[in-house]
Amino acid sequence: MEIWDILEFVGGLCLFLFGMNLMGANLEKAAGSGLKKLLGKLTGGKLAGFLTGLGVTAIIQSSSATTVMVVGFVNSGLLTLSQAINVIMGANVGTTVTAWILSLTGLSSGAWYIQLLKPSSFTPILALIGIVLYMMAKSNRKRDIGVILLGFATLMFGMDTMSEAVSVLKSDPGFANILTMFSNPILGVLAGAVLTAIIQSSSASVGILQALSSTGAINIGMSIPIIMGQNIGTCATALISSVGTNRNARRASVVHLAFNVIGTVVWLIVFCVGNAFFDIPLLQENASQLTIAVAHSAFNILCTLLMFPCSKLLEKLALKIIPVTEEEKNDSKEITIDERLMTTPAIAIERCRTFTSEMADISVGSLVDSINTLDSLTEDAAKDIRRKESVVDKYEDVLGSYLVKLNTHQLSDADTRESAMLLHMIGDLERISDHSVNILESAEELRDKNMSFSAGAQRELGVITSAVKEILGLSLEAYKTGDVDLAQRVEPLEQVIDDLKDALRSRHIERMQAGNCSIEVGFIWSDLLTNLERVSDHCSNIAGCIIETARNSMSLHEYLSEVKADRKDYADMYKEYSEKYAV
Repeated sequence: MEIWDILEFVGGLCLFLFGMNLMGANLEKAAGSGLKKLLGKLTGGKLAGFLTGLGVTAIIQSSSATTVMVVGFVNSGLLTLSQAINVIMGANVGTTVTAWILSLTGLSSGAWYIQLLKPSSFTPILALIGIVLYMMAKSNRKRDIGVILLGFATLMFGMDTMSEAVSVLKSDPGFANILTMFSNPILGVLAGAVLTAIIQSSSASVGILQALSSTGAINIGMSIPIIMGQNIGTCATALISSVGTNRNARRASVVHLAFNVIGTVVWLIVFCVGNAFFDIPLLQENASQLTIAVAHSAFNILCTLLMFPCSKLLEKLALKIIPVTEEEKNDSKEITIDERLMTTPAIAIERCRTFTSEMADISVGSLVDSINTLDSLTEDAAKDIRRKESVVDKYEDVLGSYLVKLNTHQLSDADTRESAMLLHMIGDLERISDHSVNILESAEELRDKNMSFSAGAQRELGVITSAVKEILGLSLEAYKTGDVDLAQRVEPLEQVIDDLKDALRSRHIERMQAGNCSIEVGFIWSDLLTNLERVSDHCSNIAGCIIETARNSMSLHEYLSEVKADRKDYADMYKEYSEKYAV
């Protein structure tokens, strides 16, 4: 084999790896919403988790990427260890899809319909379609599809280049002598594991094995242990990704390694014993790209059949290797989102949405609690409101930093809009929790100075606080359900609260002028009205974001201008709320 052949092989390998990475990354991006749906099944039963792992891996063409995602999910608390095990098993089967696609390059027949199935026949057409979409399409989704097609064409071209480069080795006795070493199953497993650990992709290492099979120097019996070793080598990516994660995430990577090591040991023993006793002639036949794909799928399916009923034992093994500490038992829930999820933006956005929902519950609950302190103030209630405000601040810090980093990645249009909406929302939710502390301080001032509002002021305060509680409930429900109709009810109610604030301020001035209320109480009254009105403003912002995101826009000012124009539904709702909260 000359230096030019080696360079041709290296060039083909580079194109192969680049094409695989390009196709996988853009398939992942294009399938963002689909991945969200698959993610929703992760919390289901064993079969649902298995099928989810299989489906995600078949989509993004990498079991390593899926396993890294799973480690991130476990680290973020999105998945339990037992749920992660089922997904990892599914990922091992899903990764075999790539080998079947690559096996098409080995088709040989003069029939036209067989020739059409060969990548060399349709790859140029896909490349042409891909470059046209990439260069001319205005839609980001179409451009992503163009890149996927270009990635696939590059992958196949690289595969052909590697096969052609090694074809000269057919008659090279030195190459045959090297390969005879791998007739030892143990060495075959080690070779497969080391190669896969280096390039961090079992799909790519299987592709290299398929390319080498074109020399005719590799038999089926030699290829099977190498394939087994490749499954162990692919665990390197997950193990590396688990560095710096919590103990449960590290257990997920240990499960991945244990699954493949145990499966390899059991089936390698079966393979060696069977071959020794029965001397199977099939194993001496030359391996082809098709037989390698079959062996890869068969081995992964057999491992799954062996280990699927034993998922609880895998979990116990992981807990033995990385035991639960006392600190872990007593540890409260951390507000963290694993940065590994950023490799799958759609999943990262979904996780941010879940955290924002938790933040909204705490913020709204804190505001309602603070309103209640105006009637009944206790030290426990005051401590709880301040604790919640601190927690909401932490949510804003974590979510804000995470979303800013996430926006540096390639996001789909839908994910970009949702990311912008979440950034707006967390700011409004944090300000709502700040207002809850402000209202609490007003209640504490009334108590400490032994002051109270007049009977008339208390009735009026009950009206506006009821309106504020309703607008909080509407905004929260609209966000959680994505109900645009519910969100559209927020703005007319916000206008009613604005009007109420002005009316109640004027009425209180009249009471002070009549000597029914002191100036000092008037200052507290004014502060309360300001805080309540600003809470309704933030609710309006949240509802506006929900509506504009649903309309594929983020022009909040345009929406607010439009909604207050001559729209009968707005006028009708404004009238309804005006009558409901009349003073």
